[in-house]
Amino acid sequence: MNKLASLLIFMSLGMASAQSATAKTGPFFDGPVFSSLIPPDENDFASARELQQRMANGEVTSVQLVERALARIRALDREGPNLHAVVEINPDALTIANTLDQERAVGRLRGPLHGLPILLKDNIDTGDSMQTSSGSLALIGQPAREDAAVVKRLRQAGAVVLGKANGGELAGFRDWGIPLGWSGRGGQVRNPWGLNLAVCGSSAGPAVAVAAGFVSLSVGTETNGSLICPAHANLVVGLRPTLGLVSQAGLVPLSSWQDTPGPMARTVTDIALLLGTMLEMDENTSRAAGGRHIDVDYLAKLDANALLGRRLGYPRYRPDGSLTIDHPHFSRLASVLEQAGATLVPVHMVIPDLFEEQIAVINHDLKRELGRYLQGRAGIEAQSLMDIIAFNREHPGPEGYGQGLLEGAQAQDLDEPAYWLMAHKLRNVPREMFDSVTRRHVLDALLDLPDGDLRGAGAQAGYPGLHVPAGLDDSGQPVGMYFSGLPYTEVSLLTMGFAFEQALKVK
Repeated sequence: MNKLASLLIFMSLGMASAQSATAKTGPFFDGPVFSSLIPPDENDFASARELQQRMANGEVTSVQLVERALARIRALDREGPNLHAVVEINPDALTIANTLDQERAVGRLRGPLHGLPILLKDNIDTGDSMQTSSGSLALIGQPAREDAAVVKRLRQAGAVVLGKANGGELAGFRDWGIPLGWSGRGGQVRNPWGLNLAVCGSSAGPAVAVAAGFVSLSVGTETNGSLICPAHANLVVGLRPTLGLVSQAGLVPLSSWQDTPGPMARTVTDIALLLGTMLEMDENTSRAAGGRHIDVDYLAKLDANALLGRRLGYPRYRPDGSLTIDHPHFSRLASVLEQAGATLVPVHMVIPDLFEEQIAVINHDLKRELGRYLQGRAGIEAQSLMDIIAFNREHPGPEGYGQGLLEGAQAQDLDEPAYWLMAHKLRNVPREMFDSVTRRHVLDALLDLPDGDLRGAGAQAGYPGLHVPAGLDDSGQPVGMYFSGLPYTEVSLLTMGFAFEQALKVK
């Protein structure tokens, strides 16, 4: 443990410490350094856009990227620090990559992800030979019949689905006593920046896979902080889209009231690239957006000067009652934002405590929606939440973890009028807060530290949120900024996040 930990190089606030290594093009950044376990390669921490350009130039092939990813997973995920970020490898990945290389050779490109390996959280259906278990051994059986809607879009864009990423079992909703990032199927996900650091929510595997240099892109899911929190903990960029912007079809559900897939990457540019391929602009999406046109050319809108003249509000007080501006992380990042041209506005916000409503809604949705999902999956013995509970009782596992949350969901008896009353309160109270504060102070977005209350309130409202990392502080703790916006403001959030990211590089 101590030997492995000594291999890690932490980043200081605002810029990463580049690791010199011999490569075809000279020194390059090597992320959390494990060079004594696997020699570094210049492609490990290249962005998706850089890799796409290198493939176009003939410098690397999709097959080589997949082979390198598999080698790195063997050395770091299965052995060495045992990160446990990847729960299953697609046995067809090399074949798919070879096909995509052949298509490139004759000038046929499927889309902006052509040939790029990508990992998906294990609660996203793939219509191939891989399992979709949401980390639960009770869901192991016949694979899904077809790809989730978002996976169809990724394949159409040319992505190589490399495998499934580990994370919290059943979106982390098994028992309060289970560590974050653990699943019965995949074990405990570990943070590559420090094996003693937390990995946070149920999208821990997709976040770690990006942070450890397995892939440049991954897809997680969020219900309430389960994407934003691990993005923060593992120093990657993560976006929770507006609820309904990306299809829920083909997700193992926790609650359709909040569930959404979301992109994870090492740069805001790659988030913009990935998000644009995940959307399916159909009648349902248009209806969810109130009939408005949604601009999905996120890459073209990125602007390093996007913070000039922006008004960004932030909660005057932290959850513990202290002034937000007095927090050392926030004050230092606020200075970066102001130097980039933004005006920061402290605002009084009463973040609603909706814990009771949150649990009640998830309980109700999980029992109903998970059963409906399972009944649509042939070849899985468990056909209901009760069946999963029974399986876990019969197979407690070596850790002996409980399942109090699942049992609580099964035991809850909430009639439909009471459910809808709680569900609408859960959504509308935070929406009214965001809307009124933004309007009253004429704000372009809201800011918070990633561990603040805005993260959860935004998820409950179904509003978008973006996490941009800013390195590790002197004690080795992750630092980042969370940008929150009104519905369908992803273009604005991404371009401000991009400008912030660029400002950090010159800080």
